[in-house]
Amino acid sequence: MALLPAGFWAMLGPLLWGCALALQGGMLYPRESASRERRELNGLWKFRADFSENRRRGFEEQWYRTPLRKSGPTLDMPVPSSFNDVGQDERLRSFVGWVWYEREVTLPQRWTQDPGTRVVLRIGSAHYYAIVWVNGVHVTEHEGGHLPFEVDISRLVQTGPLSTCRITMAINNTLTPHTLPPGTILYKTDASKYPHGYFVQNTNFDFFNYAGLHRSVLLYTTPTAYIDDITVTTEVDQNTGLVYYQIYVQGSEDFQLEVNLLDEEGQVVAKEVGSQGQLKVPDAHLWWPYLMHEHPAYLYSLEVRLTAQTAAGSVSDFYTLPVGIRTVAVTKNQFLINGNPFYFHGVNKHEDADVRGKGFDWPLLVKDFNLLLWLGANAFRTSHYPYAEEVMQLCDQYGIVVIDESPGVGITLIQSYNNESLQHHLEVMEELVRRDKNHPAVVMWSVANEPASFLKPAGYYFKTLIAQTKALDPTRPVTYVTNSNYEDDLGAPYVDVICVNSYYSWYHDPGHLEVIPLQLATQFENWHRTYQKPVIQSEYGADAIAGLHHDPPLMFTEEYQKSLLEQYHLVLDQKRKDYVVGELIWNFADFMTNQSPQRVMGNNKGIFTRQRQPKRAAFLLRDRYWKLANETREEGRETLIGFLLHTTYWGSSPQPWHVP
Repeated sequence: MALLPAGFWAMLGPLLWGCALALQGGMLYPRESASRERRELNGLWKFRADFSENRRRGFEEQWYRTPLRKSGPTLDMPVPSSFNDVGQDERLRSFVGWVWYEREVTLPQRWTQDPGTRVVLRIGSAHYYAIVWVNGVHVTEHEGGHLPFEVDISRLVQTGPLSTCRITMAINNTLTPHTLPPGTILYKTDASKYPHGYFVQNTNFDFFNYAGLHRSVLLYTTPTAYIDDITVTTEVDQNTGLVYYQIYVQGSEDFQLEVNLLDEEGQVVAKEVGSQGQLKVPDAHLWWPYLMHEHPAYLYSLEVRLTAQTAAGSVSDFYTLPVGIRTVAVTKNQFLINGNPFYFHGVNKHEDADVRGKGFDWPLLVKDFNLLLWLGANAFRTSHYPYAEEVMQLCDQYGIVVIDESPGVGITLIQSYNNESLQHHLEVMEELVRRDKNHPAVVMWSVANEPASFLKPAGYYFKTLIAQTKALDPTRPVTYVTNSNYEDDLGAPYVDVICVNSYYSWYHDPGHLEVIPLQLATQFENWHRTYQKPVIQSEYGADAIAGLHHDPPLMFTEEYQKSLLEQYHLVLDQKRKDYVVGELIWNFADFMTNQSPQRVMGNNKGIFTRQRQPKRAAFLLRDRYWKLANETREEGRETLIGFLLHTTYWGSSPQPWHVP
């Protein structure tokens, strides 16, 4: 790559930043500040599943109008969690339809009596379609089970002497050909085999369709004039970091904004005023991935202070956003972070665990990150849906690179490519970009996983979807993950990086490890020759039942899983010197699926069990990933180009990473 002239990024940065489509409405993560409070509503909620034949008794009887206990028996349901595995009623585990949640909340007096306080209800994730009432009044609805939504409820809690509010939610987990992920409802009408009204939910994805309130529900406050959204992009010009910001304000048109950028020591390194601008950071500390630098994941703090004039007088609002200064670029053979070749050696994951299902859980999350660091993994894909915001924050803090994926998994039906489906998919990508646009750990968007991209409508569908995502965020590459034949994939021309899943010697030629090297090498050569783009092996693996052994290796044993990985690694080691830029094992941990003759208590392709205990393959990958970290770090030093040649980050020759 040619050396870029000094000042290039100073010119290009505002251009890219100005090209982005303006997203309407912010989705800033609720943080406490001098002007903001937050209160989590996690804990036990009242719960009821609507087992009526049409699943609509709750609406017919208007359960939202009075406390849920008055319309019948309820269960205690922990939030966050999936409802499926918490109880002992087998009907609940595979329930499809409407379930009802309720929580009564006592509010601080200042929230209910101060007209200068804005009270917002925020739901982190409700799978899949949610309707929300406050004190029996309908306030909002949301489609999609993996992204947050919120509503201003000030007028409902500031209308009288009441100090409590009753929050009621109806949530429906039914999937249709036009939802993300899609699904179908199949009615079984043979009266000799099935009772009247019997139906099942069919899906084309291989994980259990857990449902409920999977992430925190909370209330937070802002002043009536407030910071609604912040968009940050970064570039580097030689050793100067460039931080471009744009701030959106609601509730007043007469305001001033002060913007300070602080380093990790709390020292102001740059300041500016106004709703948009550029902050220059001399000798900037760049945000580097884990194991790519001695000091990875450096985060600055962007402190924004709003002073606004309202009818009630002057008000102030404060918000602090973590900022990592880094760049991302793609060539036909490389994926570059800060101008340096980056090799993804990591995992695919699921939000999945015993009892809690997909419910957010801090101890589990910290355990997973400790295992990632132990493993030497530097990346993961949010297969196959957006993960909790707290996950993304930890990735920023630990330097774990993220391929941020939408819930577009299992798009295999022709009707899932019509305009209704496309419009919803576009809306989901807009919500995802709005939520995660400021995370330095997010280096690429993935719009789908294993779609039927050979179907005729798929070309237009993915061309439109990818173009819109790039318009929303011109600073990151966009991909989707394919398992189609390279000659038939109609969406591949529009992606920036080829991400391909393959399961040689598992789903194809099962038991024949000897065919992997030829088949995998052919796969890579075909994709790169056709599209001249870097390639990531985005999934590969084999099921292994923990404690099952056999030598010579047989399928489902720990030995077979380890041997299959070794055969893949032989080819990956050849091709990563050319155009393969990453490998992500399927999967980090065993996870639950629908019941089937092919699944023994779920999918067992994890290198860790569902309880996060290692199989033999975990130690194989650990040795490999730490070796790759040392090799790619040395190669990165030798090939460091452009503006990074003028910095002092690498200093003297780096010492090898030592496996902890």
